[in-house]
Amino acid sequence: MMTQALELLTTAEMYEADRLAMDGGIAGIALMEKAGRGVAGAIAMRFAPVPVLVLCGPGNNGGDGFVVARLLKEEGWPVTLALLGERARLKGDAAEMAARWQGPVLPLAEARPEEAGLVVDAVFGAGLARPLEGAPREMIERVARAGCPVVAVDVPSGVDGDTGRVLGAAAPATLTVTFFRRKPGHLLYPGRGLCGETVTVDIGTPEAVLDTIRPKAAANGPALWVSRFPVPAAEGHKYGRGHAVVASGGPWATGAARLAARGALRIGAGLVTVASPPDALAVNAAHLTAIMLTEAGDRPALARFLSDRRHNAALIGPGAGVDGTTRERRDAILESGAAAVLDADALTVSARDPQELFAAIALRPGRPVALTPMRASSPGCSRISGRRPARRPSVPARPPAGPAPSSCSRDPIR
Repeated sequence: MMTQALELLTTAEMYEADRLAMDGGIAGIALMEKAGRGVAGAIAMRFAPVPVLVLCGPGNNGGDGFVVARLLKEEGWPVTLALLGERARLKGDAAEMAARWQGPVLPLAEARPEEAGLVVDAVFGAGLARPLEGAPREMIERVARAGCPVVAVDVPSGVDGDTGRVLGAAAPATLTVTFFRRKPGHLLYPGRGLCGETVTVDIGTPEAVLDTIRPKAAANGPALWVSRFPVPAAEGHKYGRGHAVVASGGPWATGAARLAARGALRIGAGLVTVASPPDALAVNAAHLTAIMLTEAGDRPALARFLSDRRHNAALIGPGAGVDGTTRERRDAILESGAAAVLDADALTVSARDPQELFAAIALRPGRPVALTPMRASSPGCSRISGRRPARRPSVPARPPAGPAPSSCSRDPIR
């Protein structure tokens, strides 16, 4: 069964998920068999039988590769298997899966990806901890040059599962099959661009392990926030969906604010107003239609506008300028109590004295603030909503803790 849940597990969290599954009575060999079956099934769904080269590493990722090779061979695929290291030195579940493989095992250096119709990359999984070098790197670089389709087991060898960084080298995959849950490296570049299509296979790890692990990362998607999305009611009023205010920069830097305002309108804000300096009013007016416009180029003017408590969310930063005026307007937003998004220049003005910004934010207990270049603590902190026109939006509850990835991350290289 293939899933694509939103929860993401780090490599360490994946090790813990495997451990908890085995402590709960699921044998490691069963996890490995299901992992290999998942990869083989994904291949059979997408490719016609061609000569396939399976590259196996010395750990559990390689053990998964032995399963893939065996199952494809049983289905009539021409399979060549090459191993990094000696077969006799494999341990644990990987050694058992190697024993079940009835074909020859080539040294990794003797494999010829140039002659394959498909390469299965099961050399290293997401737990790689140092750059590829020597024979593994040479082989991965040859695979990249060969140009044939590549199916990566867990992640393309050389991709850090936690960050998506390339450790030395990595061959771009057409398909990446991971287990139980994806990892951050599947979604963060450059790893994301190297994974190709990414599918997640259920290998039998109980969902309950997530209650213990409580993963902290998740992919952004509707399932994460749709239950909190303020869907307009038939009898609702536009102010029931919030009034977003976007602070514009000067006449030569207005475009970013207008883009942000359009984004707020598109995601469901009931009303949106661009708060513009006087000298930028004309250029903003020439480009705005459904979005309203007001003159609020300094701190007092912006504070007066935000004193209307229906204006319950505000953004400042895009094109605002790195100067004292931006700092003053930012502080007016923070003091207003509206849900605040601080971006770009609104952060840069405090680069020399970040404590100044943190002190201002600290005066807003219980009120949401999003610092967009950083990881927000709550996915809902920039939500624009309001049950009644006169109320501020409350801080949304933290989304439920989520799931994790699987078996191939069991191959750390220290």
